[in-house]
Amino acid sequence: MQRISDEFPSFRLNRRRLICGALAGAASLAAGTPALAAPFANWVQSFRPRALARGVSGETYDRVMAGLKPDASVFEAVRAQPEFTEQMWQYINRRCSEWRVNTGKERAQEHAALFARIEKDYGVDRYVLLGLWGMESSFGDVIANTKYMRPIIPALAALAWGEPRRRRYWEAELLNALVIIERGWAKPADMIGSWAGAMGHTQWMPEVWLNIGVDYDRDGRANPFGKPDDALAGSARYLVERGKYRRGEAWGCEAKLPPSHARLADNRTFRTYEKWHALGVRRADGAAFARPHDQVKLWLPAAGGPAFLVGQNFRAVYSYNPSTSYTLALLHLGDLIRGDGHFRQQFPGGERPPTLEEVKEIQRRLNEQGFKTDGVDGRTGSDTVKAIIAFQKKAGMEPADGYAGLKVLARLRQGS
Repeated sequence: MQRISDEFPSFRLNRRRLICGALAGAASLAAGTPALAAPFANWVQSFRPRALARGVSGETYDRVMAGLKPDASVFEAVRAQPEFTEQMWQYINRRCSEWRVNTGKERAQEHAALFARIEKDYGVDRYVLLGLWGMESSFGDVIANTKYMRPIIPALAALAWGEPRRRRYWEAELLNALVIIERGWAKPADMIGSWAGAMGHTQWMPEVWLNIGVDYDRDGRANPFGKPDDALAGSARYLVERGKYRRGEAWGCEAKLPPSHARLADNRTFRTYEKWHALGVRRADGAAFARPHDQVKLWLPAAGGPAFLVGQNFRAVYSYNPSTSYTLALLHLGDLIRGDGHFRQQFPGGERPPTLEEVKEIQRRLNEQGFKTDGVDGRTGSDTVKAIIAFQKKAGMEPADGYAGLKVLARLRQGS
């Protein structure tokens, strides 16, 4: 995932192992040395027969690829995946911000009829989709923002050329993108997205666009951009067909364990809610289990932190982006939009999420002290993150991680 901020998308890769593979190419390109012996222009010519074999015309290939410059900055982005560099509590707090929850509630009302239709057709809970939409593009807020998005063809071409350990995957996605252009579904200039090639409201990779996309607004083509109808319906279809999402089941819940029962949290053994209840496990909010015969397992992400009962629909969301931090944050965001509360048990070393007004105060105080945040809006975008890092370094705070939290706010107040 590309690290941007708590208010901007964590861009989707459907195969976690890509991260490790990309680092080899990243190291050499970051140093200015191509990962492959062949110059990029030669590689473009050698790749041409592959595209033609997929049904891409020579005219289309030459128009898109001739003279193309690879976006080598993608390799630096690979290194900064937040699912692997942030503590889980920070990752969740960033993405379940008050701004995002409030905006999600507005979108839930604005698109209530659309969500009702998707629930009827696919069975996916609207709040799961709202969490996904909020995580991936801040409800469509950044899908066309060139500050956070880039043309995907130069990015995918760079990865297909310069990342040898995962070359087959990147080549396949570049070919998929070229097929989309060949079919007339999009122009190259319209295809902007993450460094990994994910596009639109819910960050479809080209392969998903081709094979899972849904023309839900019936305008003649599936489109992850524009109105959110196609993107949300296509992602619901993805969760059902590839994630095996189950209609009517909850993803799970925060759980409360009896003393000394942490050993039960092996994250493997599935039991019914009813059987977990017999073992002394309860919902953290004290409510009864609504569907006592559904199968779930007990998961304790960190000793001393919150525990969770998670079922098949947690796994379905995990299939969209195989990261437990991502999955838990997405589902928690959806629950907050629904009206549920934050976790009862804090993560070790964690702190509560700052309120919208507290984030605004952090931004205001940073600006007053010469650290520019590009606005005071309660959204910690990349400029705010950079400003916080600069302040943390100047103040000697460790780690200088850019997290807009209560400790940063307290130090800023001391400085004033």
